[in-house]
Amino acid sequence: MSFLTTFKTSSIILLSTFLAAPVIAHNVEISNDVAATFHITPNHNPQAGKSTQAWFALTRRGGASIPLSECNCALKVYAVPRSQTAQPVLNPPLKAINVEKYREIPGADIVFPQPGAYELEITGTAKDNSSFSPFKLTYSVNVGR
Repeated sequence: MSFLTTFKTSSIILLSTFLAAPVIAHNVEISNDVAATFHITPNHNPQAGKSTQAWFALTRRGGASIPLSECNCALKVYAVPRSQTAQPVLNPPLKAINVEKYREIPGADIVFPQPGAYELEITGTAKDNSSFSPFKLTYSVNVGR
């Protein structure tokens, strides 16, 4: 078999594998030694005036999950553009939820007041003051009609 034939066959197999793999829309951010996988329903396309769920799968360095019970976490929602002195338009309470493979992670039900751009800012400190560093993570969300 020639190099070109082998290359074409390998390329087709590789391309088929990528096309068949499921695509999951999650955003990942890192702050100090904490990473968070973020998702908002439905499929990162929330609608103004309708309840949507946002969740944050927090992990510390090394990959161990951070459940809400171990975090003094807070969520704020800001309209964009945002000035340095802007006040949040929403302060949704966080609750422990189970979603996909994640257990007891911070989640919130949010109703965006109008279409437009928003920033979700989640902050947190370790309840034991030592298991992870304080963090602040920001996610951009576009809200439709």
